[in-house]
Amino acid sequence: MTELPLPSGRRADLVALASDGTLLIVEIKSSVADFRVDAKWPEYRSHCDRLYFAIPESVPAEIMPQDAGLILADAYGAAILREAPEHKLAGATRRQMLLRFAQCAADRLHGLSDPDMPRGL
Repeated sequence: MTELPLPSGRRADLVALASDGTLLIVEIKSSVADFRVDAKWPEYRSHCDRLYFAIPESVPAEIMPQDAGLILADAYGAAILREAPEHKLAGATRRQMLLRFAQCAADRLHGLSDPDMPRGL
């Protein structure tokens, strides 16, 4: 799910739901400046089981936090360079995020068949 609104009021670039219920957030950084001016990403940890950064080759991997996963991506694909450490969500937070994910996915799917529908999340 792209640009998923979080309970904190922030928007995660990408949120993925694994088959086992694990929630992943991928924060995309397009440049060194993009990473340096962004102070909101630490808040994302409280909304996922694993946090990743995705960067292009032009961004030095060594500036990315070591306590997050790292993905190298371009227009043709991506590769995980470093797995993200797991920090399991509390049950209530997991439920809240799963419901948010499901509602947003349903709204977007419905929007494909009804472009005039009012938007939820």
